[in-house]
Amino acid sequence: MVLKKKKEVQVDAFLLDHQQLEKLKRFSKAEEQNLASLLLCCAQLNNGIQQIQCIKQIMPLVKKMDQNSACDPMVKACLEILGETYFSLGVKNPLKKVLASSLNALPEQLMVLATESFACCLREELQTTDVYLYRKVLDNLASCMEDFTLGRASIKNLFEEVLQFLQKSLLDIQEENRQNHGNRIVQTQLMHDLLIAIKVSMMLVQKLQENIQGSLWKCQESFVWQSMCSLLKSSTNFLMDETLLQTVQTTSGLAVILFIKAMYEPVEELPSLVSDLLLGSMEHAGVPAWFARNCGTLCTGELPGSALLFLCHGALAMLEWKNGSMGGDGEKLLLDIVSVLLSLSSELKESSMATSLSRILAVWTSSAIAALASGSPDLKIKLNGNSDIIGKLLEYIYTHWEHPLDAVRHQTKLIFKNLLQIHRATVAGSSEKSDPFFARLVKRLLSLEWHVKGKYASLGCLVECVGTENILQLDRTIPIQILDVMNDQSLAPYASDLLETMFTNHKAHFTLSFQESTWIDKWHDVWVSPLLVILCEGNHDQTTYIIDYYLPKLLKCSPDSLTYMIRILQASADANLGSHSTRGALGALMACLRTARAHGHLELSNIMSSGLVSTECIKQGLVHQHNQVCIDALGLLCETHRSTEIVSMEEMQLTQFFMMYNLSSQSPSVRQQICSLLRKLFCRIQESSQVLYKLEQNKTKQDLLESSTERHPSGILQQYKDFMSSVCDRLFKALFPGSSHPTRFSALSILGSIAEIFYVPKGQAQVFQLEQEIDSARVQTLIQCFASTFEEVKVLAFGLLMKLHDVAFNLQDSKTLDLLFQAAMDLSTSTKPYDCVTASYLLNFLIHHKELQHISLGKWVEHSPQMKESASVCPVEKNTLAVIKLLLVSVEEEILQAEKSLLQAAASFPMYGRVHCITGALQQLPFNNLTLVAEWKEMVARLILMSYKLSAVVSPVVQSSSPEGLIPMDSDSESASRLQMILHEIQPQDTNDYFIQAKILKEHCKAESEKLTDHRPMESICREMRGKERQTCDVTAQMVLVCCWRSMKEVSLLLGTLCKLLPSQAACEPSEGLITVQQVGKYFLHTLCFRSGSEGSFQKTF
Repeated sequence: MVLKKKKEVQVDAFLLDHQQLEKLKRFSKAEEQNLASLLLCCAQLNNGIQQIQCIKQIMPLVKKMDQNSACDPMVKACLEILGETYFSLGVKNPLKKVLASSLNALPEQLMVLATESFACCLREELQTTDVYLYRKVLDNLASCMEDFTLGRASIKNLFEEVLQFLQKSLLDIQEENRQNHGNRIVQTQLMHDLLIAIKVSMMLVQKLQENIQGSLWKCQESFVWQSMCSLLKSSTNFLMDETLLQTVQTTSGLAVILFIKAMYEPVEELPSLVSDLLLGSMEHAGVPAWFARNCGTLCTGELPGSALLFLCHGALAMLEWKNGSMGGDGEKLLLDIVSVLLSLSSELKESSMATSLSRILAVWTSSAIAALASGSPDLKIKLNGNSDIIGKLLEYIYTHWEHPLDAVRHQTKLIFKNLLQIHRATVAGSSEKSDPFFARLVKRLLSLEWHVKGKYASLGCLVECVGTENILQLDRTIPIQILDVMNDQSLAPYASDLLETMFTNHKAHFTLSFQESTWIDKWHDVWVSPLLVILCEGNHDQTTYIIDYYLPKLLKCSPDSLTYMIRILQASADANLGSHSTRGALGALMACLRTARAHGHLELSNIMSSGLVSTECIKQGLVHQHNQVCIDALGLLCETHRSTEIVSMEEMQLTQFFMMYNLSSQSPSVRQQICSLLRKLFCRIQESSQVLYKLEQNKTKQDLLESSTERHPSGILQQYKDFMSSVCDRLFKALFPGSSHPTRFSALSILGSIAEIFYVPKGQAQVFQLEQEIDSARVQTLIQCFASTFEEVKVLAFGLLMKLHDVAFNLQDSKTLDLLFQAAMDLSTSTKPYDCVTASYLLNFLIHHKELQHISLGKWVEHSPQMKESASVCPVEKNTLAVIKLLLVSVEEEILQAEKSLLQAAASFPMYGRVHCITGALQQLPFNNLTLVAEWKEMVARLILMSYKLSAVVSPVVQSSSPEGLIPMDSDSESASRLQMILHEIQPQDTNDYFIQAKILKEHCKAESEKLTDHRPMESICREMRGKERQTCDVTAQMVLVCCWRSMKEVSLLLGTLCKLLPSQAACEPSEGLITVQQVGKYFLHTLCFRSGSEGSFQKTF
């Protein structure tokens, strides 16, 4: 189980102005705490959480006051400040709700005074004239009406002023939106403000309707009436305006019906009025003048589809449908609404409209179920399963149950489920299992292909009505058919949900029908036996999806069925061992056991001690030829639903047995699963060991003596330590020189997990420490992994050494470290491209040694006086700077040599290796916290200059249209002639004397040039003199190309790394960055964009 990290609550503290603070100080008493001193103390806190605790102390203090406290000026002043504070707080600030909750408990004698204070604050809020500040006022009005006694009382006292503000805010926001046409950001903000204004208007009418009733019907010329008419007119306009957000239109549809309901008289005629609106049969002569004046656009012509849709929603949500309270006209309106909705379904195809329509249809089905509770015979006939309305709804379901939108599919399922409930309500008292409508539906659904996804959810709903047994009587092979479908992952979740519904219902049916447990065999024959057959013989995908989706649900429904599965599979395990392509009975058994244990249905020790499953059986699974069977067997040992469950001796022995044979798996996914499962086992050991340490501390000595030695907490802890030590020993042995890449990858990954899991926090006992298993030979073994040609092995070895770097360095003497540093420097200039990667990892490892400068670097570079003096400088930063300086000096010298002869550079010191090591070293440095800023600025400048120089040296080859021809590869004179022609073509833009003429480079260039002129056969391999020993080295065209192209790539990577890691500055800004935009921009534009033929180099820099 994964525990979510608890989110820390952020509460903004409130602040009082100077005048408020002075007022509180004036009333505060030093000798005792009163309300003023408490508020003053609260206001002086900077933490919102602490202020909440302080506010909660207000009511206990107020309740201790005497009855005459209402006349106390201090109390009045405090209530005013509380009111001002409440209205100043943001709507999402928890302080607002806490303050409201506290004030709800205000004593009766203070309610009048508090209401006056809050009403005064609210009146100030209502005087706001800035459209962009309306939102704050609206939020405060909404908060006042939500479970806040003082707030509602204040609005009641200022009812007309609140109505006036709402009326004004709707008009002002609409006008502001019109003036900002085209400004999407401002319009979006205004749309949301408008939405809140409409919702607050509806809240006001719903929660304070008694205020309207008092004056609304007495005189239609009253201010309240006129305000209500204005609100209705505005809502109607919003409903018809398709340029507004859909949520605004939807809410406006609700508001229109709500306002009409509040204003229209007689109430009995309201359903007929709404029906006429929806059907477009409204006549002006038959409606009141105020209605025609404010809702005239709804009465004339044909309404847009969106307006009709949202009016239907408003009618369903705002009118009372329970128990047929609106009579026959209400029933007619219900039927008219569904007719309108079904007609709109063929018109409104846009995704948001289709979603809204499906949701409103689902609301209609819920309203229909509520209306049928009245028992109306006429409504039952019209909503029976055989009626036209239900038939049309079914067609809608069949059309939309595979809609591309999840929301539409979900609502379609809900509509179908409610539709079945509607039919059940119309035939209450008759047998549902033999009902013709249900029987017809079942046959219709079963006749469809199983690839129709909507079929599954609908059949699941029908199962709840007619029962699984009745469906199986039509076709006993349905479970097998559904299982066969589960080789398609897109259908597997639907199929497993249907199967779960069916076997759960089937079990409930058997349990009620038969008192004894004789039915379980029949149930197993239907639901378990087909499963076991497929697990043994099915293809990989099918068995995987069945194990993932179906098996856990089956075991949850019937945990006791596991024994049946084990018995059946054990009986055929010897005869059906499986193969590379099928799991066989043994593989099926391992899968069932693993799933059962992972979900808490199995105790491994119990089945092993009872002999139900033998150790030999599990061993066979651990070395099975089918990879997934091995993984399932290992999962059986490693996975459990309790993270602190003690690991038994048998589990540890079997795990060691597994590791003997499976570390060298060729499949990357299998290796990944092995590492993941073993990590779970190690976590269990670590977490259960902490529990054992606590048990050991809490037990008395007598308890320890009385318990068996083997199951002592200390005994188990020792077993854990021995097991982990043995595992590490096996893993380090697997890293022998020449071991395969899969073996190294697995061993290093597992060792990395061990180092991470068994990390020792201060003050906590730890059952195992990897550091204690490390000696100098094992450190050397890890370092040797850097020589692997596989990058991921280097990464894993480096990561592990970093976790163990303290002990690793302590185990290495200075001579060994010096040799490692020398090897790294040699490898950094190797002609083999992968050697420089090894050098980079070696240097990055050595950089973390605190004494590197004294042991190795001292022989190579002089130390900066500032670096010597500053003891506060991080050793990693000092070492990185020194190593990069050394590499930079070396590559600068090599560039000078390369300018004279690229052949010599390619043969003896390809420069890209040094640059690669510099880039790698930079990536180890914490650039957000540098100390030697001046030195780094100088270093970065030199690195950029070096990059330009190196790029210039190799550019002629990289930019050449046919660089392969720059070195003669054939011995015939014709090839040499073609080469000479190429050289003449590119000579004007080249300054490197290597390109003056085609030659086989030796000390005597002239002789070779004469050979070329005479068209005599040439050597196909160039030999370059190297060093004072004049040792000849073979140089091929490919070597030169690799040298040049890799150098260009590494330069690009270096510049990209500098741009990414270092703080940069524009040329006009103060000099605070380490690198300027112009420095890299010049190289990017001129060298890579315009001249380089290396797309890879361009991408690396970009």
